[in-house]
Amino acid sequence: MKKHCLAFTAGVSLLFSMGAMAEEQELKAVHAFPSSLVYSQSFLQFVDKVNEEGEGVVRIKVLGGPEVIGLSQQPDAARNGVVDMAYTAASFYAGRIPERDALISSNTNAAYARESGGIDLLNEIHQKKMGVYYLGWFDSGVKYNLYTINEPKMNDKGELDMSGIRLRSNPVYDAFFTDYLKVQPISLPTTDVYSALERNVVDATGWTRIGMKDLNWDKFLNYRIEPAFYSTDMGVIINMDSWKKLSDEAKDILQKVAIAHERESAEAFQELSETQQAALEESGMTPVVLEGDAAANYSAAAKEASLARMRERMEQHPDGLKNYEALVEKFNKPATK
Repeated sequence: MKKHCLAFTAGVSLLFSMGAMAEEQELKAVHAFPSSLVYSQSFLQFVDKVNEEGEGVVRIKVLGGPEVIGLSQQPDAARNGVVDMAYTAASFYAGRIPERDALISSNTNAAYARESGGIDLLNEIHQKKMGVYYLGWFDSGVKYNLYTINEPKMNDKGELDMSGIRLRSNPVYDAFFTDYLKVQPISLPTTDVYSALERNVVDATGWTRIGMKDLNWDKFLNYRIEPAFYSTDMGVIINMDSWKKLSDEAKDILQKVAIAHERESAEAFQELSETQQAALEESGMTPVVLEGDAAANYSAAAKEASLARMRERMEQHPDGLKNYEALVEKFNKPATK
């Protein structure tokens, strides 16, 4: 009889143990860029933090990057539930969320925008317009530069002269390149740029201040134009049904870790951008610095091109310009006098 009781107790314990294991909820995720790129590495660090903090409660299973689902298809994959989560650029779904330009034109980072309520407002917009939960703005505050193979030309006002330049673009900065620099950019995904530079299909491109050596583009690009402009718009979106199915504890863990990673990645990437730009210069990259009015006009034109695009696209949605002013305010530090 005693043996039967022990067997029963052991069986009940096993069932409870299996039940506890079954409670761990899993989210399947993809990331926009190859795993070797520094941005993907940042996301994978976030995943590790979630899986450690959420052990027994919630777990992220990374399926891979653009080799699994193309980078421009990933946002819809998350929206439609093909995957639960995507670490992606808001630029890849600008048609649904024109408000994403608040990220690009920002003069600050996620830590400020989280405290100001900007990210919470952007999350509300994502839920309403796209049916996804905007978990966080990662790797924020990293600026872009224009990089060229050949020494850039200047006009008699000291402004950049891009005539005859075959300029690679993407949705982040195409408005600036077209409206201000007056070039017809060639749109190429990140994964195609190396071969385009190698074959002289393009001889200039925009890119952030980090990650160029990871892509080996510095093999071809010799000049960096200053000042820098814009901000990266990488973030994590979660399918709304997948989010709703999570336990409150799982949601709390994901959000807590995401907010911490927003701050940590912004700080780490700021330091990394300075280190990597110095390394590029040591390897032979030459900064070309616009000065005075030319520099001021260049910076102002970049911001205005992005905000003008945001206004124009918002006006095409039923809500019109609702939240426009609030987003601009919440994603920008006031100018100091």
